[in-house]
Amino acid sequence: MNNKRLVVLDTETTGINNIGLPHYNHRIIEIGAVEIMNRHFTEKNFHVYIQPNRKIDSSAFKIHGITDHFLLNKPTFKDIVQDFLKYIKDCTLIIHNATFDIGFIEQEMSFLNMNIKKISDYCSVIDTLKIARELFPGKKNTLDALCTRYKINISQRNVHSAILDARLLGKLYLLMTGGQKSMFFLDKINNIDINFSKKMMRKNNSKLKVIHANAEEIKKHREYMNMIKKIFL
Repeated sequence: MNNKRLVVLDTETTGINNIGLPHYNHRIIEIGAVEIMNRHFTEKNFHVYIQPNRKIDSSAFKIHGITDHFLLNKPTFKDIVQDFLKYIKDCTLIIHNATFDIGFIEQEMSFLNMNIKKISDYCSVIDTLKIARELFPGKKNTLDALCTRYKINISQRNVHSAILDARLLGKLYLLMTGGQKSMFFLDKINNIDINFSKKMMRKNNSKLKVIHANAEEIKKHREYMNMIKKIFL
């Protein structure tokens, strides 16, 4: 699982689609995606703004702050779709409330009469909202709420941004699936731990005592890892 290429994705749109009113369909105006390999951000990101050929709803503008004027000279979805599909091919997409984003992406592809009907033809999808609801049943599980719960800094999130939200969701996913107990904690102590270790090694040149896990500890560790796999894989 650690070697699997993960792509954390978010979109911004002109508004929310009205069920049963296809001629009022809203469109994607921003796609932000970040790549994670071996549980580390690679900085090989995908980020585009898109000309939707329709007006942005005032309610949506209040959320993301993207204007019609800003999008005038941006490419259309048709212009970027091949690069986008190439970027996500064979990865595992990590999305919060995947039904929303996948629905919009597949709608955009349907407008182009492409042979590709579903994103699942290109990659697998993990919905972090489903994971959050299993971890925190009955609690608020928005991106903001989860970031606050995991002590992820969201001070820069004055408005929604697909690329910023994808980055935040990537940090959140790593924390929710274990392997990194707390990124904010690690950020603060890594340098301290390294410097402290170097000082201790200089003071004490004797060999460090290695304590190996006993059979019972190994058994419990395997049971724990099997439980994690059942939940998240």
